[in-house]
Amino acid sequence: MDYTKIRRKTKSVILGGNGIRRCGIGGDFAVSVQTMLNTSPSDFERCLEQARFLQKAGADIIRLTVPAKEDASVIYRLHSEGITVPLVADIHFDYKIALEAVSAGADKIRINPGNIGGEDRVKAVAKACLTHNVPIRIGVNSGSLEADILKKYGTPTSEALYDSAMYHISLLHKCDFDNIVISVKSSDVRTMIGAYRMLSANVEYALHLGVTEAGSKERGTVKSAVGIGALLCDGIGDTIRVSLTSPPADEIAEGRRLLDVLGISDSGIEVVSCPTCGRTKVDLIALVNEFEAKASEIKVNKKIKVAIMGCAVNGPGEARGADFGVACGDGCGLIFSAGEIQKKVSEDKIIDTLIEMCRQI
Repeated sequence: MDYTKIRRKTKSVILGGNGIRRCGIGGDFAVSVQTMLNTSPSDFERCLEQARFLQKAGADIIRLTVPAKEDASVIYRLHSEGITVPLVADIHFDYKIALEAVSAGADKIRINPGNIGGEDRVKAVAKACLTHNVPIRIGVNSGSLEADILKKYGTPTSEALYDSAMYHISLLHKCDFDNIVISVKSSDVRTMIGAYRMLSANVEYALHLGVTEAGSKERGTVKSAVGIGALLCDGIGDTIRVSLTSPPADEIAEGRRLLDVLGISDSGIEVVSCPTCGRTKVDLIALVNEFEAKASEIKVNKKIKVAIMGCAVNGPGEARGADFGVACGDGCGLIFSAGEIQKKVSEDKIIDTLIEMCRQI
């Protein structure tokens, strides 16, 4: 299905510009993938090294914590050293840090308007962001709910997250500010799905999807695939973060893979492979792993589907939708394209042949 036909239309915001890569969130812009530095802002060299790595890995947006006013300068320094990916300043409690981050060139601010002080302080941040055309992400999660909302619901329910988000939106509306992105994250998948669906039905703002505190790479990827994937299948969501207790590059890789699986991304190499059975006469698991590792290093500007099948039963017939692929036999493979057999190669030539076909497209 064409994702553009089911995607919810939202008010777009723009990050970057003036030498920084322009990234739109919402509207007709592609769903973006983001992550967060896990290095201390006081260690600039490590921040720069990691930011460069994530930029090369394909991050659309990078967030970083700014716990003190003096840490805001890292944003300016990163951009000055060639980081062209938009940088988001993660702010908690002190509105003056948000002001410093905006002055330092932050491309977006992530705050909870309700926890940075009174309305005068929210107004000061909104004014600075309005002056510099910097969007604000309202970041609500299960651990940040206001006392009165938590008392009302007794626990961080979907309704509680939704109410909190609407309260924060109202604070920014009082400041005549609507350059907004919203997130309502929870570590409970059903709770976050419910909260985002409520928001989607009632506001026009772009939504940042994520399952917070999702856990290890293996478990967190599954939780994120269920939560984020369910919403994207409904056409809900404009930017995503697959939060993992794992290196940030893994968040980018898994986020990209999630978009690939749902057919949302317009480029990349998708692998279709069978689960193996007694008919399989090659080490299909090793072949698929080797192909994915090598294919990850290839940059393509279109969507490519490659099938790696264990036998003739699951070959050109079931994989007819693939651009090309292989049906493996006993120590060999039949290379096919558009459902038609092209040639036979030995098992040790299968991956190199497929990789070369990817490069030629």
